[in-house]
Amino acid sequence: MKYLSIDIETYSDKDLTKGGVYNYVDSANFEILLFGYAFDDEEIKIVDLKNGEKLPKKVLDALNDKNIIKTAYNANFERTCISKHFGIDLTYESWICTMVWGLSIGLPSGLDNVAKILNLDEQKDAKGKNLIKYFSIPCKPTKVNGGRTRNLPEHDIEKWQTFKEYCIQDVQVERDLRKYLSNFEMVESEKALWLLDQKINDNGVTVDTKFIEKVLLIDELNTNRNNDRLREITGLDNPNSLPQLKEWLSNKLGYEVDSVTKESIPKIEKFTNDKDVLEVLTLRKENAKTSVKKYEAMARSVCSDNKIRGLLQFYGASRTGRWAGRIVQVQNLPQNHLSNIAEVREDFKTLDFDTLELLYKDIPQILSELIRTAFIPSKNNRFIVSDFSAIEARVIAYLAGEKWRLDVFRTHGKIYEASASKMFNIPIEQITKGSELRQKGKIAELALGYGGGVGALTSMGALKMGLKEDELQDLVDAWRSSNLNIKKFWYDCEKAAKDAIKNYKITTLNSGITFYMNKNNLCIQLPSKRSLYYNSPMIDKNSYGSDCITYMSMDQTSKKWKRVDTFGGKLVENIVQAYARDCLAESLKRLDKVGYKIVFHVHDEVVIDCPIGKSSADEIAKIMSEPIYWAKGLPLNADAYECNFYMKD
Repeated sequence: MKYLSIDIETYSDKDLTKGGVYNYVDSANFEILLFGYAFDDEEIKIVDLKNGEKLPKKVLDALNDKNIIKTAYNANFERTCISKHFGIDLTYESWICTMVWGLSIGLPSGLDNVAKILNLDEQKDAKGKNLIKYFSIPCKPTKVNGGRTRNLPEHDIEKWQTFKEYCIQDVQVERDLRKYLSNFEMVESEKALWLLDQKINDNGVTVDTKFIEKVLLIDELNTNRNNDRLREITGLDNPNSLPQLKEWLSNKLGYEVDSVTKESIPKIEKFTNDKDVLEVLTLRKENAKTSVKKYEAMARSVCSDNKIRGLLQFYGASRTGRWAGRIVQVQNLPQNHLSNIAEVREDFKTLDFDTLELLYKDIPQILSELIRTAFIPSKNNRFIVSDFSAIEARVIAYLAGEKWRLDVFRTHGKIYEASASKMFNIPIEQITKGSELRQKGKIAELALGYGGGVGALTSMGALKMGLKEDELQDLVDAWRSSNLNIKKFWYDCEKAAKDAIKNYKITTLNSGITFYMNKNNLCIQLPSKRSLYYNSPMIDKNSYGSDCITYMSMDQTSKKWKRVDTFGGKLVENIVQAYARDCLAESLKRLDKVGYKIVFHVHDEVVIDCPIGKSSADEIAKIMSEPIYWAKGLPLNADAYECNFYMKD
């Protein structure tokens, strides 16, 4: 097989980090500056496009040759940029993304990080970021630079030469990484899924730009009104200044206020009746609402055809293989609870701010609930939205062989009621929606499936729901006693992992999950045949003096590659989430195969842009619920609904 390794350096006046690559190339000022490439192990070449050099015919032909595999780190960027710059439609079938490949074996994102971790012969040059800042993004006009807004090669010939060397170096690092990754072949089903992912991201989803513009205007007017009222109450020049606001609150309350955050404001409100203080805190909360940031992200990233593309990152959640949100972060959109959402949306799209103030009390909250509705189907189409029902709860019951839970999912599906019935030995008919026992069953189901205890219940909000601290341990004990097979599954997985690490033993559990070692990686193979990777595993001692599993991973807080620990429950969480992800992947492939246009998906939900009159919600739900060949007996179920804008049914 012949490979073409590629790295490019580009320019655009659009912000790549905020708007994504599709918006970035949509600018009339976008261009490729440098094109670095190498065929197989041949010498790396650099083409200075900005200075008039032409891409060799051999390379242009290779770009369109499906028998030559193009590789790049974050290949979606290279493919999208090259397609736009040269005006050619590059299909994704002959591309390999070494970033995604690395993520699939537990490596972090970032070519510089990966090069250091793997100790590759060639390392990324730290100077590259400064060179990109100099040549690839607009510069601020100053007297020194003659008022220009862009740095060209002639403005610093030495830097430009270094920039070319940097591009060559990136090709070398990417090529070295590909050679390393060849030791860990990605299964064919995952390769096919990445191709579908690229298709979905290329499709994009239409957004209502006029609605977004109106929302941003409403938010600006509302914020200005709030600031005027804050100045009126406090007498402060800048009530948004945290030091000024804390000083004012401290003087009013008679004690030092050192924090004015979402977490601290309720504590202040609880111990004061001062009307001015309470109003100031309410206005502060309104102004601090971050939901409008989603609209701003949409406005920044929309392309000239009113579509946003690149919303999903394949393997963005690393080893589980789940997708991560990008740009607008569709994975954490606020929920909508408005019963008359279509009517409210129309009001906010057509009425002036003064009228909206009269009609609606909490404008920021409504703007938050309307975020989803900014996504709309294309002309003459409607959305069909379908999602799995309690997919993780079904998967863990299936893998652990918890028969009573499987019976619930094969019949009425009321797992919260059934769990409470099992835990408290009460007939399920006596546990009604909204009852205290159902609430206990629900919180236990949400918090305790992966080995969590009292801390997990607390984090999930048990105390805020009205449960007392001294009853939490009893709740944990009752749930575990009712789910002995799930509890056993935690310990079975931990033992199998330890046996693999210590003794290189291969263990396949009854669930079809296999634990083994592969080149200093603990691997957990799923029935779909892909594996979860844990780098450089060891058996260490935890703070209690017991054996525990540790491995190397990117710490989410410090953003450093370091040793972290895990346990049976956490391994099960990874397995279940990965398994559920694979179920969604099968549905995505099926839906695409029969011709449905998927515009994005979120966790266990898929959004289809479908012509009016074609198909139905029932047809989509039926496809989503079809049995999966590697998950025989898993009781899958999906619901679906149609809508004229994206929303939760």
